[in-house]
Amino acid sequence: MPRITLITGGMKSGKSAHALSIAEGYQRKLFVATAEPLDEEIKERIDRHKKERDSTYTTVEEPIRIGAVLKEAKHRYGADVVIVDCLTLWLGNIFHKDVENLDAHIQDLLDALKDSVCPAVLITNEIGMGVVPVSRDTRRFVDECGRLNRLVAALSTEVILMVSGLPLFLKRG
Repeated sequence: MPRITLITGGMKSGKSAHALSIAEGYQRKLFVATAEPLDEEIKERIDRHKKERDSTYTTVEEPIRIGAVLKEAKHRYGADVVIVDCLTLWLGNIFHKDVENLDAHIQDLLDALKDSVCPAVLITNEIGMGVVPVSRDTRRFVDECGRLNRLVAALSTEVILMVSGLPLFLKRG
């Protein structure tokens, strides 16, 4: 199994920038974007992120089926490395569109990572470190995000917590 790096942290902690720095050493990069441009603010964020990537990147916008994209990364896209940005948004997309198949989507991602033929860098948010959410749906989302992060971290070769732009290495392999 190739190298899998999970980068977690809070909002604006430097996760995406660090993922791009990890990918610098690779020639052909695949960027899997899970965000959907649902409002002007997220459209601006997406545009800013796009400007951070050079012509060595191929971008695939996929809100749900990231496991399928990971499985095709090398053969269909010719990728030497894959960045997935981000698992938290991906989970939110599933909650809005296909929550009844949540476990199947997570298993598909885990299987794709296990069978991957090129290194992967996955970005997620560490959202369960604050106040317990009031609503049942929000609590479920926070719980599932924590579970997803644990499952991906268990498979990962390296886990990095970004704090104030600084990488803290939680797992190195």
